Amino acid sequence: MKLFDDTQIAFASKSDAELERAYFLFKLIANQPFVRIGTQVAQFALKSHLPVEGLIRASVFDHFCAGTTAKESLKIVNKLFQKKVYSVLDYSVEGAKSEVSLDECLSNTLDTLTLSTQSVALPFSVFKPSGFGSFSLYEKKSSGQVLSDDENAAWERIRQRYIRCCQKAKDLDICILIDAEETWIQPAVNELVEEMMSMFNTEKAIVYTTAQMYLSKKMDYLEELLVKAKSKGFVAGIKLVRGAYMEKEADRAKSLGYGNPICSSKAATDNNFNEALQFILNNLIHLALYMGSHNEDSTYLLIDEMKKRKIKYNHPHIWFGQLYGMSDHITFNLANSGFQVSKYLPFGPVKDVLPYLIRRAEENTSVAGQTVRELELLLKERKRRKVN
Repeated sequence: MKLFDDTQIAFASKSDAELERAYFLFKLIANQPFVRIGTQVAQFALKSHLPVEGLIRASVFDHFCAGTTAKESLKIVNKLFQKKVYSVLDYSVEGAKSEVSLDECLSNTLDTLTLSTQSVALPFSVFKPSGFGSFSLYEKKSSGQVLSDDENAAWERIRQRYIRCCQKAKDLDICILIDAEETWIQPAVNELVEEMMSMFNTEKAIVYTTAQMYLSKKMDYLEELLVKAKSKGFVAGIKLVRGAYMEKEADRAKSLGYGNPICSSKAATDNNFNEALQFILNNLIHLALYMGSHNEDSTYLLIDEMKKRKIKYNHPHIWFGQLYGMSDHITFNLANSGFQVSKYLPFGPVKDVLPYLIRRAEENTSVAGQTVRELELLLKERKRRKVN
């Protein structure tokens, strides 16, 4: 039996009721019309203050999110760590625009860092760049336009949020993962993240950028980042993912008449991802890897390469990661085999986390084979438990 086919290990932490809920949810997610209509109804109901929050909380929220607050999420953190799975607390409220809401996002991220010192199960924290600054300002900065005095002041406030967060991560010896954004604001994000790396990654990888490998030219960026890491004397942390904005990227490229930055096919994306994986392993002194992937083939590739290169399973520069509520067959079997693996644990008020939940539902619906694989494994475990 292949490693990820062991459902007894994969779902050991799930009660029979939780297993049934997961099976029911993925059956619903497999229905595209239901997902489309259901998300619209949920958004309308919450905006209209209809009493549906409890229903959302008891179903999709509790499956994909750890709680409404970081402290509440510790129950899930501890439960996962019993199975040797680490956690990354992720304040998943989106759409911050005012300075007050941006500062609130910073405050919540700083709180997760403080909380991380209370448990060895929390080696990472995370933030989304658009939670620390205005999307339009990132866009203007990325395009090279001249900023007004007020915009320069706002940009400096964004920069100071990054510094405060990364400095605290450095002081507490907790790694900080910085998510990727759309290509038209990513250059400004890269500028800030690279500055943070040069400031705080001189001894080890504290700050991690995110490389979306569905972008056809992302390998060029990784090669440039390695050159900067060597010349400036820092370790570049890289969270390797496939990507999250495919439709938005394609639509914008078409509407503005420039070439689509996304790889031409899934096979091309997979090749790009695996090439980046090998590239990081070839430069493990200067680069640190957090592989955020639900792809079994790429995960097996990393396992095989670690064995072939005789890299210790607990090497500080290699981590695996998956989202909470998804791919338990990868997470728990990796942990059981001794690899360093973590779950991303989103948290926040139910109504504010809804955009995240909608993306998870849409992602599982659109990614070929993702939901089918989840259902296949859940069904296998249901049958195994009934036999036993």
